[in-house]
Amino acid sequence: MRAHLARVDAVLVQALIAAALSFAHIHDIAMAAGQDGWKAWAYPISVDLLLVAAWRRLRSGAAKAAAWCWFVIALAASLGANIATAGLLDMTDVPAWLRILVAGWPAVAFLGGTLLAHSAPKTATDEISTELIEDQEGEPETTPETPAQPAAIEPTVSTLSVPVPTALVNHARKVAAEHRTRTGAPIDTPTLRARLGVPAPLAEAIAAQL
Repeated sequence: MRAHLARVDAVLVQALIAAALSFAHIHDIAMAAGQDGWKAWAYPISVDLLLVAAWRRLRSGAAKAAAWCWFVIALAASLGANIATAGLLDMTDVPAWLRILVAGWPAVAFLGGTLLAHSAPKTATDEISTELIEDQEGEPETTPETPAQPAAIEPTVSTLSVPVPTALVNHARKVAAEHRTRTGAPIDTPTLRARLGVPAPLAEAIAAQL
């Protein structure tokens, strides 16, 4: 236990040191580019917030391409400031292109943060619906045969049952297994319905197949 705490503490200390140094380097670059006062302190906060937003989107598992794009942009801004302040840049004579980059960074960070924080991720139900639509589009159309002497069909349990897509049943099994692993008890129908976001009759039909 103590060894584990020691490893955790070492990681936290290292993270704090890296964050503080990167924060200071971005501040120094902003100052050298003419952004003085509170504006120079706002730049490192903007970079760190964009990194956090991109990391959270990566952890959510949705829109990974966009999340990786903005994560690399924010990481490049942070690493670029660290490298530039290591003696590779004359802080008293900043080139014009760097001043342009620093001046345009707030708009870029605002765009990235807005897209990452306010774009709705694709849910599991949406993905299943998309798969079902693609499967249905791929199936050949068949014309039902008309009986010569149509007779009245009495409603049976099979005709009144709710059809459940196979993809939705497979997803429900994963949700049920996760629930059993976490709680140690089988999932009930109301919980299954809430997790899947489906109507009650469909949730009962799915629960009957689990």
